[in-house]
Amino acid sequence: MLNLGLAILFVLGTCAAPTWSSRTVDSHLGPKDLTRLQKVFVDGFASSDLQAIFFSSLNIESTDPTQKDALCKKIVDLHAESKLNSFEKDYYLIGANKNLRCSTKLDESVLSKIYSALESELGSSQEIYYRVNTHKQLGVQISEANQSKLYKRLQELLKKDDTLSGLGYAFNAAIQLGGGSAGAFIASRVEDAIVQADEVDGTLLQFEGGLSITALIINGAFGVTKAYGKPAPVSAVQAVKFANYFLSRRSVQTAKGAHVLIEALKTLSSAEKIAPVCVQLIGNGQLEAKSPSLNVAVLDLLGKPLAATPQNVQVKISLKKDNSVLAENTKLVSKSSDKTTYVADLSSLKPGRGAYLAEVNVDGVYKQKLQFKVLGRVKVQSLEVGIAESDASAATRKQSVVYPNKLKETLSVDSTQKLLLKIVLVEESVPNGKPIAVQQAFVRLYNEKTDKETIFVAEQDSSKAYKFDMDVGNNGKNFNYQSGTYQVYLTVGDASLSNSFEWLVADVQLKFNQDREVSPKKTVTGPLPEIIHQFRVPDKRPPRIVSDIFTGLCITPLVLLFVFWGKLGINISNLSLSLSTIGFHVGFGGILTLFFVFWLQLDMFQTLRLLIPIAVFTFLCGNRLLRNLYAQRTNAKSSTGSASGASQ
Repeated sequence: MLNLGLAILFVLGTCAAPTWSSRTVDSHLGPKDLTRLQKVFVDGFASSDLQAIFFSSLNIESTDPTQKDALCKKIVDLHAESKLNSFEKDYYLIGANKNLRCSTKLDESVLSKIYSALESELGSSQEIYYRVNTHKQLGVQISEANQSKLYKRLQELLKKDDTLSGLGYAFNAAIQLGGGSAGAFIASRVEDAIVQADEVDGTLLQFEGGLSITALIINGAFGVTKAYGKPAPVSAVQAVKFANYFLSRRSVQTAKGAHVLIEALKTLSSAEKIAPVCVQLIGNGQLEAKSPSLNVAVLDLLGKPLAATPQNVQVKISLKKDNSVLAENTKLVSKSSDKTTYVADLSSLKPGRGAYLAEVNVDGVYKQKLQFKVLGRVKVQSLEVGIAESDASAATRKQSVVYPNKLKETLSVDSTQKLLLKIVLVEESVPNGKPIAVQQAFVRLYNEKTDKETIFVAEQDSSKAYKFDMDVGNNGKNFNYQSGTYQVYLTVGDASLSNSFEWLVADVQLKFNQDREVSPKKTVTGPLPEIIHQFRVPDKRPPRIVSDIFTGLCITPLVLLFVFWGKLGINISNLSLSLSTIGFHVGFGGILTLFFVFWLQLDMFQTLRLLIPIAVFTFLCGNRLLRNLYAQRTNAKSSTGSASGASQ
């Protein structure tokens, strides 16, 4: 019942996920990933790890005869030295020997132990899996009697050990045994394993133990359900989340990890009706406004064309800024040379510069949302450069410059004048378009002689024109008062532009009132001056009268205590003149006195050093005093009880 409840919660949780992006992932194992994994297998051959050599030989073939002979000898030595379980290292030895096609015969003593292993009682589902697989590698047929015996043993083991590892190896062992009615109980345990998957960030599903355990269970669960004609062990949504997890582990560095990763992705890709599919943009998602062509890839998790070629791939395109629909049900056409690429020509839609959302629908089954940009081209409609008096006593002298030319004459501006620029930017593809805004519009002044530059930001005015207004006299500090010829550059940039540029507009002679020679930077050698830490200066104390009033208020409770004692009287009948009593009261008084002195002149550290021994002494005396009082009270009660008993 517990497993059933967990299963229901798990299904409800996965069904609550959004239906959009159904059965699709946004990445796959691409050529770069496969090349890197290939290198992992190549490195596995060079390692001194029997397991790595086996998984490498399982995935790539060694074509060098010299290397093959060396590996065949190497695996025998590694098998003898390996500290792995005997059943596991036997499997790797036999498997690697077969994959490498070694001509050297294996030791008969090793083979005889392997042949007789099934006659003994195997201790775990893992051992059963490896022993059965080893016999298959050797080409040994397992008898029906042994199959029934192994199924029975698996059933016994799962009653004791139903961990994820135990279930995973049991599933895979059942696949190797070939199914049959005797192993039907294995299929009923698949749900028990799947329900234990952990969800991460609502997008990934994995089992505790990482990649190896997750791949072991997924491969085994799909194999068992297929062998016994059961429905797929996971839903389509769960398959996507498992695929996301496996793809997130594509950077695996071990030969075993690389192998189980590829096998798990193959298993999910071959699952009918629930297989996840990758739908993604081809390229960087930036389209040119002149020829906007949307290229979409539809492929499986390993980057291969789908087994069933999609018949109808459509896309809905909307502007991301306001969700306005640009096109509905635009068809993407398959490239004849590439069965994974689908193209839609958006030229007829004339999309403007901006960000767009493409909702791709493949045969009404696979859906994915993709984002792309249409890049525009900026055009300098006009640029005026001018010189004006700082006090506006004379008219501004302006000259126009046409992009990408440079002003022929060199302008001269002194400290009583201002340098002005006015730039109007429009979109090239829009005739008579309105001025546009860009993310970056800078004016850079560069002195080639001193190799120094100063950058200013051009701001848009109410007419959307960019303006630069620099008062030379007030900005002398920015140039270190270095008069000279400066090159004036205009820099325009935007993420949605395909032709961001830097334009040399003019040369300008700047003249400052006071010239300063640029002194070379001095390199400081030797020890630096000592840094002496200083505490913060204490805050100013309040007036004396305020402190006196506060002190009086603090003393008031003590004064009231003595007053009440005088009126009510003090019961000191239980006060004994023992050392503990005197020590406790003296210690307590000492603590109060120390606090008073701390208030007058001591600091916190001095007070703590004095407080610790006094507090320890007071604690010991107080503990002794309380024990004496408790003993006196106990004796008094017992004597009272005895007297009352005698009177009766």
